[in-house]
Amino acid sequence: MQAKCPGWRAAFLFVVLFVGAWSGAAFGNVDKHTHSAVAPLPYPKALQPQVEFWTKIFATYSEYQVVIHDAVYLDKVYAVLDFRPLLKEHSEAKVRKLKAKRTKQELGKTRAALRKLHKHGAKGRTLSAREKKIRALFRDVKERHKFRKAAAKKRLRAQSGIRERFHQSLRISGRYLPRMEKIFRQKGLPVVLTRLPLIESSFNIEAYSKVGAAGIWQFMPATGRLFLTINHVVDERLDPLIATRAAADLLKSNYDKLQTWPLAVTAYNHGPAGMARAVRKLGTRDIAPIIRRYKSRTFGFASRNFYAELLAAIEVEKNSAKYFGPIKRDPLLQYDEVELQHFVSLENLARAANTSTERLVALNPSFGSLVRNGKLHVPRGHRLRIPAGARKDFTRRYAALSPRAKADQQVAAFAFHKVRRGQTLGGIAQRYRTSVRTLQGLNGLRSAHLIRIGQRLRVPLRGKDRRPTTRPVQVAGAASQDGMHIVRPGESLGKIAQRYNTTVAALQRLNGIKNAALIPVGKKLRISANSPDKATARYVKHRVRRGQTLGSIARHYGTKVSILKRLNGVKNVKRLQIGQVLRIPTG
Repeated sequence: MQAKCPGWRAAFLFVVLFVGAWSGAAFGNVDKHTHSAVAPLPYPKALQPQVEFWTKIFATYSEYQVVIHDAVYLDKVYAVLDFRPLLKEHSEAKVRKLKAKRTKQELGKTRAALRKLHKHGAKGRTLSAREKKIRALFRDVKERHKFRKAAAKKRLRAQSGIRERFHQSLRISGRYLPRMEKIFRQKGLPVVLTRLPLIESSFNIEAYSKVGAAGIWQFMPATGRLFLTINHVVDERLDPLIATRAAADLLKSNYDKLQTWPLAVTAYNHGPAGMARAVRKLGTRDIAPIIRRYKSRTFGFASRNFYAELLAAIEVEKNSAKYFGPIKRDPLLQYDEVELQHFVSLENLARAANTSTERLVALNPSFGSLVRNGKLHVPRGHRLRIPAGARKDFTRRYAALSPRAKADQQVAAFAFHKVRRGQTLGGIAQRYRTSVRTLQGLNGLRSAHLIRIGQRLRVPLRGKDRRPTTRPVQVAGAASQDGMHIVRPGESLGKIAQRYNTTVAALQRLNGIKNAALIPVGKKLRISANSPDKATARYVKHRVRRGQTLGSIARHYGTKVSILKRLNGVKNVKRLQIGQVLRIPTG
């Protein structure tokens, strides 16, 4: 692919990326020593169209703009759809629906035009305006059947802009980047590699991907366990600074194997074995021909563009004032660290630190839900972060804790459940009043759908006697005072069961219902074998912070979105307000 910018611009970009010392200056050097960490990242000229494309996606196009483009030649942009004017007349939800619908229509029209150009040739007098534009776009592409190939499903793409999210990620990054840069310097790695979270997670510490990657560095469980502790007590992928050390080790390992940073960075997405296979197959370590010529089922669009995205992110951050105006970075996260000599509950540690459990979790985001809700203790040997300046008072209060508060071993909080025919992980989670995600974490399950008959699963125990319950869970305030529910129009037994966190079978058993599909409007249903005792209902309050969703808050406390919606009267999960106070069940 030929660069289309003037020569001076290419030279400018080349110089910018080969002056490595800038990255530490953005926030001030945390340590004063100079390492090979100032080494630059190569910027192959052949990648310039990709870098320019992603620069626009990061810094120019809004989330309400969609770029219709070719997946191989990223400079071939068919159309840019702008849905921002619709926000003046419609809600965001409505605009998102219109965006999806019209984007699909535009893809169809573009594909039809490409197929027509392939079938009937490119004679100007028979072409529409759209077809003439496409013909002009591909004038410099010299290959057979170029229009038919461009019409293929994987070639024709729609990409939304992320300008707003990128802007926010630059602001959030101020909390962590100076320490991240220090870690990379100490390990002798280019500090510009600390910008990978800009494209991996937008510096969202609670980021989870649909395939199980977590944290700002988006470690998959299998890869993460090579460098981090990931279990039912802590998931160090979620701690930005601990995960940064692991990411540095992984990138260094990739570089030692592949010998170039473009390959090592791409291997962060595609895997070092895959990139080594590409090198062997093509006989080159040059990233540009590998991107252009290497064919593999798993080497898709994301892998081919990963290095170019990083170069674009570096470019946008370095020139952030040009793209976004002045950005006030969040202040660097400040804290003291103490190493625990005992197993201690989060509540007692918060008391010793003279702070809230929420603040302690914010400083120590690796804690699992079982630690956060008090079912397990923070383990001995853990380096606990506490508010800055609190070390002296913490040491005194910690020493004053009763001997019972400082255990020599972890509390027993598990039982084993043997999977029976017909059971699902969701049903088992419901029986033990926990979440599917918690069971997956406790048992190392990659998929919630892959459990087998006879398999022994660890399940968390609840209550003072640590025994599981097989009775339906009573949610305070959900049923009437006599433990009854009156069926309303449009309700099914399944919806009612979901509302009260119980099962259809339990409701049928309690109410003598033979056919779950036949429940008349106005019928009174018993929800629990016993009337609810509202005095036993326990809650904590959570104040919504920037970037949090109802899903991330539910995961944080080991509960369900449906329960939080019901307890707090939330109708639209996408309309949480910063500062909004939510009730969170603790029992």
